[in-house]
Amino acid sequence: MSYTLMFYESQEDFAARMDPARQQHYLAGWTHYVHALRESGIVVFGSGLHAPETAATMKRRGGEMVVQDGPFPETKEQLGGIFVLDVPDLETALEWAARGPVDTVEVRQNIPALK
Repeated sequence: MSYTLMFYESQEDFAARMDPARQQHYLAGWTHYVHALRESGIVVFGSGLHAPETAATMKRRGGEMVVQDGPFPETKEQLGGIFVLDVPDLETALEWAARGPVDTVEVRQNIPALK
């Protein structure tokens, strides 16, 4: 089964972790986690994302697509990256999500691709 793990952090948490005194520890946590995932052989795809302020968001308004720079302002946490895993079940996906170095991880089962 295929699951996507989506890692979220508030802008405040990310900024605090990028403080020079904490940055090395924070990045080491990600390095360790990514290495463990890749060694397990369950990674289908994974990628971090650039900062939310570099985003463009499209939203349909009155039947027309409108582009907004950056993320939606109502969002308290921003998506920082994803991994797609091939694991036997939701429990295994949740176990891997819990090992991630952030506090919020959304886990969803993927719909099989149309052929």
